Amino acid sequence: MNSQTVASPPAHGLIEQSIGYQMRRIVSLMGSEVDRRVEPLGLTDAQWRPLLRIFLASGQESTVAALARVCQLDAGGMTRLLDRLEAKGLCRRERSQEDRRVVHLALTEEGHAAAAQLPALLLDLQNTALHGFSEADTAAFRSYLARIYENVTTRLTPPDGA
Repeated sequence: MNSQTVASPPAHGLIEQSIGYQMRRIVSLMGSEVDRRVEPLGLTDAQWRPLLRIFLASGQESTVAALARVCQLDAGGMTRLLDRLEAKGLCRRERSQEDRRVVHLALTEEGHAAAAQLPALLLDLQNTALHGFSEADTAAFRSYLARIYENVTTRLTPPDGA
């Protein structure tokens, strides 16, 4: 299939053959497994993501606004999420001394201990999903995913107001 060829609809309307359906099914299965694996850490699906982002930003400035952007949450949603993480004793918010409008984030000792387990947990799941793939297969797959993402982000019309 050349780059200008458009895939025909799945035969007999079988949605199971749709790339979008297949990707969504994989994401759903992997999401359920991540939920299962982070539960012993006292985390939910919504909570592990920002906790990991704060952990990965260690040594760098981590602000509420930046975290909301990277987690694709609005300010209100991020505030509620951080309230729950603070109530669990996993992170704390500190107002900037230079600019009182800016709120910095830091992990507590407990938050750091929980977040430090996440990279290995996620890597193990990724390795399970890619079992039997060669390094070349994995590189090609990543490239295909990047191309699909590029196609979708550049060729689709953004919703009104976006």
